[in-house]
Amino acid sequence: MITRSRQVALALTALLAAGAACQARGHQPDARPAPPAADTGAFTLVATGGVLPDAAVVERARFDARGTGHDFRPLLAGARPAVAAADLALCHLETVVGPDGDHPARSVFRSPPELAEALAATGYDGCATASGHSLDDGADGVARTLDALDRAGVRHAGTARTEAEARTTDVLHAGTARVAHLSYTTDTGRPAARPWSVGLLDEARVTDDARAARAAGADVVVVSLHWGTEEQRAPDERQVALARSLTAARSGTLPAVDLLLGTRPRAPQPYEKINGTWVVYGTGHQIAGEGADGAGRLGNASSLARFTFAPPARPGQRWRVTRAEFVPHLFDVDAGRVVNLGRALEEGADVRAVRDGVRDAVLARGAARDGLVMAR
Repeated sequence: MITRSRQVALALTALLAAGAACQARGHQPDARPAPPAADTGAFTLVATGGVLPDAAVVERARFDARGTGHDFRPLLAGARPAVAAADLALCHLETVVGPDGDHPARSVFRSPPELAEALAATGYDGCATASGHSLDDGADGVARTLDALDRAGVRHAGTARTEAEARTTDVLHAGTARVAHLSYTTDTGRPAARPWSVGLLDEARVTDDARAARAAGADVVVVSLHWGTEEQRAPDERQVALARSLTAARSGTLPAVDLLLGTRPRAPQPYEKINGTWVVYGTGHQIAGEGADGAGRLGNASSLARFTFAPPARPGQRWRVTRAEFVPHLFDVDAGRVVNLGRALEEGADVRAVRDGVRDAVLARGAARDGLVMAR
């Protein structure tokens, strides 16, 4: 297994140490510069996979904090250059935040509140929070998670503390655009005492919410979907059917949705342009613990999606994607680090097979023909 190789571990350690040295946002020598939003109005949007630390990952964060709390920033340092360079960066927070001092051995999918701080330090502007684990700790877990994100200055969509909050659309600004972010999950694994606390995936609801966001002034509508079959590299029939329906939905003269971002399958899945709209069926898990190496040994691999949006050529037209990219990532469970596979390969790490596996999965439905390219 690649992560068991001493040669790879040494190369990745050196690579991550170099990346961690660049801490100031916008001062990332290896990151692609974003288009000058002030000049063109264009913006880059980055989205990454599920953040789902298990007990071993939480313990690694405790070790990295040198005995004082937990520090998840080193785990995410490999993703920071691309995330911090984007005008708008979205994560998928699949876990919930537990009480201060909560021990990971007693609650595998409850994470310390320092995780939210690390997401902010990495450069994330907002996170999708609707997932199969949203109700793992009931309403208290939902509230603690959103409270932690609020304290860290990270926006959120998909779960709510109150019914009024559930009716509020998260709108972020990037370039000259107002970007609405919506988030839904196919299930929660348990009944919700408060039905409004988690956004459940229903085609009519997603379409209605997207149209409402558009009518309220959103220039771009981004929808995060926790869907699909775990450890499967191909989208299932429901994903494909929903993608076709949602990308075909209209809001007046415009599409109701401008971008679909999928998570849940513990493997990278294809990107596809449908009805003129990009669909990411599944990014995989950005952070996940030692689990089944399903889906062709890509269980800890993922893709970072990066789309450049440009303003309409004429009033009344949609914002258009002028560049579509993906970056192959791996969560090295031994080192406890997110690894940019393109950079790691350049540094001499033996990760070509994993990088190529991510590439093949992402391009499996012909996205290269529509201009999707692999980046670093």
